[in-house]
Amino acid sequence: MIGGKNDLPSSLRSFKNRMKLGIIAYFDQEKFCEEAFRSAKEKGLEFLEFCINDGDDVNAYISETPKLRTSLEKYDLEVGSVGRWGATRILKDGSINSEELETEKSIIRWCHDIGCKVYVTGCNYVDSLSLYENCTSAIRYFEALIVYGKENGVQIAVYNCRWNNFVHSDPIWSIILGHLPDLFIKYDTSHSVYDNGDYLLETQKWGHRFAHVHIKGSLIIGGERYDDPPAGMDQINWGAFLSALYRVGYNGNLSIEPHSETWKGELGEKGVNYTIRYMRNLM
Repeated sequence: MIGGKNDLPSSLRSFKNRMKLGIIAYFDQEKFCEEAFRSAKEKGLEFLEFCINDGDDVNAYISETPKLRTSLEKYDLEVGSVGRWGATRILKDGSINSEELETEKSIIRWCHDIGCKVYVTGCNYVDSLSLYENCTSAIRYFEALIVYGKENGVQIAVYNCRWNNFVHSDPIWSIILGHLPDLFIKYDTSHSVYDNGDYLLETQKWGHRFAHVHIKGSLIIGGERYDDPPAGMDQINWGAFLSALYRVGYNGNLSIEPHSETWKGELGEKGVNYTIRYMRNLM
């Protein structure tokens, strides 16, 4: 026995739920398709994640709500999170992009309507502004989302992807999340690895604020990003990472993100199946 019950953080001592495994899913915005739901169910997954990124037609997703609800019930699945990557939230003068804010609020309402508890967002950096001005602008924007999220029973999490987002690691986390106790993190180890970060150290320090976790492989050769192979066939120490998650009491979702230019089609399907088996052995 290593240590005793009192050696664990309170979040872990009161641990009741368990992590769930799911996958990012896409459906044709022109024609709703049940394939993602059927496939996830056959693979024994428990939720789907949807990404409505900058440039995507938000209303095309929202308009499919009745069919989405029907499919979720039919295949006994949940929506683990909905996210929006790459959008410009802060304008050049430091003011809030009101159009984007309303777009995000509409997605948060959609989260409420489909039973999703986590909405993932980010915040761009404006080069003409100081770091202080950028941080205060981001805080104002996140505060608006947090208030609206609470009204709809949805947690707000900031992604650690670097795509048009500067709130992805310390010291910015310490500034912004330190000021906003109700802002959480959507974490992906690969973004830390590719930016020369320490994903285990970040999990140790910030894992208690993780609301959603991506499972995506990463492979560096010769000091450069080479491929994003299936998790379990890459360089991430997934056993150590999950051990750190258990230590901080994380009991949220683990969402598989197929992201490789190599692992496509039939090979990609085999890669997803491999990752599912690999992660199940660690859960």
